[in-house]
Amino acid sequence: MQPLHVAIYARVSSDQQTADKTIASQLAALEARLAQEGLRVAPEHRFLDEGYSGATLVRPALERLRDAAAAGALDRVYVHSPDRLARRYAYQVLLMDELRRAGVEIVFLNRAIGLSPEDDLLLQVQGMVAEYERAKILERSRRGKRHAAREGAVSVLSGAPYGYRYVGKRDGGGCARYQVDEEEAPVVRLIFGWVGRDRVSIGEVCRRLQAQGYPTRGGKRAWDRTTVWGILKNPAYAGAAAFGKTRVGPRPVRLRPVRGGSEQPRRAYGVHDVPPAEWLRVPVPALIDSGLFEAVREQLEENRRRSRQGARGQRYLLQGLLVCRRCGYAYYGKAISSPAAKGKPRAYAYYRCCGSDAHRFGGQRVCSNAQVRTDRLDAAVWHEVERLLRDPARIAAEYERRLDEARRGSDGPELDVVEAQIAKLRRAMARLIDGYAEGLIDKAEFEPRITGLRQGIKGWEEQAASLRDEAALRGTLSLIVGRFEDFAQRVRGRMAEVDWSLQRDLIRTLVKRVEIDHDSINVVFRVAPSPSDPGSPDPDGKRTWQSCRWSGEPAARQYLPPLRLRSLGRPVAATPRDRRGDHRALRR
Repeated sequence: MQPLHVAIYARVSSDQQTADKTIASQLAALEARLAQEGLRVAPEHRFLDEGYSGATLVRPALERLRDAAAAGALDRVYVHSPDRLARRYAYQVLLMDELRRAGVEIVFLNRAIGLSPEDDLLLQVQGMVAEYERAKILERSRRGKRHAAREGAVSVLSGAPYGYRYVGKRDGGGCARYQVDEEEAPVVRLIFGWVGRDRVSIGEVCRRLQAQGYPTRGGKRAWDRTTVWGILKNPAYAGAAAFGKTRVGPRPVRLRPVRGGSEQPRRAYGVHDVPPAEWLRVPVPALIDSGLFEAVREQLEENRRRSRQGARGQRYLLQGLLVCRRCGYAYYGKAISSPAAKGKPRAYAYYRCCGSDAHRFGGQRVCSNAQVRTDRLDAAVWHEVERLLRDPARIAAEYERRLDEARRGSDGPELDVVEAQIAKLRRAMARLIDGYAEGLIDKAEFEPRITGLRQGIKGWEEQAASLRDEAALRGTLSLIVGRFEDFAQRVRGRMAEVDWSLQRDLIRTLVKRVEIDHDSINVVFRVAPSPSDPGSPDPDGKRTWQSCRWSGEPAARQYLPPLRLRSLGRPVAATPRDRRGDHRALRR
């Protein structure tokens, strides 16, 4: 008999559970069950999601599990309980149905799930109870914390900001409180005095703190401006800490993941600011008087009005899409002035890597990638978008080329040859079974031969499934190109009169990101398989070929990298600020 290919899946949702390693109890129970049944799980078939909510399906380990099941690499999956698979009943049904269609058996340790109506009813009840339990826990926790905040309980605040130490109920004699930190409190008073009385900027505050050798709570010498801004905006220092400054809501749209972040976020929700009028005030020891806090607030507002960098909104065509390939930080737009040949100032705008700003990293830059003129890079990327709109067949040609390369690399037979071989092996297996039933061969000879035939059939069926996937992919690509051609046809009529806003919308619709290296620029396009496709979304909600799923057979789920249609030469900023003095035009 062929060995079973088994997998285990475990999940914990909170960061505290991850830190306490409570997932180990699930793993111990799963491994004990495998040992009881005499099974072993391969290391690559241990799927663990630590710190991911069960209210979303976008989880890294779950994605890998579904891909492995669709590829036919699994026969059975062990899960501790249905709520570990998903917290919502609808998601449980979706995953159960998907795994069963892929031929994968799913085993829950707390209750054996069979195929009877009673077992299906039990699974439904468990799923609905888990979803109801989660909703009730969240609502009770929210109401309890708000009531405690109205009563003035410091315990709802949990941690303490810079300048305080949080004393919990155990150490505080049954009552949590903020305790003034005698080493950090003078630094807080200095910060408020510099801004409220000396009327200096936040950047100057950071420079003074570093010059005088005051470390941050984490022990760093360099102070970040965001840290100082957070201290100046915190009403706790005036004696009234705020509870409920944020609330959970829909996950905000992102053009791309943050640096070092995953395409699949840990939480299916976002954190949004709440107006100060809705905050609940909790009394704590004051470090400054309310008059100084109000003076700081007014000074920050004045600094914001006078700041040259205070402009917000849509200022640059490629804003939010540029990524440095060397350090992974984003590029941002910055307008500067430089002297021209005749002595008159000339204004330029550049895209600059955040990693090349020394002030962000305590005076030491982490990246040496050069800045890029905005007008030249904007023109180059827009030129690529125009080319794609005028010739949508480039998408199909690129993927067809990849499919042909993969096909030539395999040197396998055609689909009709594979299906004929499968039919031949099935006939041979049927004759062998008939011979064994009639007593023409004995059991010792029958078992190895039938095992060999089954293995051969399985191998040919996998090859046939791969060929069918390839044919389905080509068919879907034709549909994609057809839909994209319709879109491009509607847009081409307005290309002559396109304005800046329409340019920006088209670029954000078609471009996933723009990667800037020392000597090249890659424009990575996003291509959605189908509006109705249940594929994995990007952080901004758009589906891409990077993780596309099909509505047909489960084995048709494929992985393709993002579409890079072209690599551009790096446009060099031909201005006196260029260290090398290179005045070459954009290389194409």
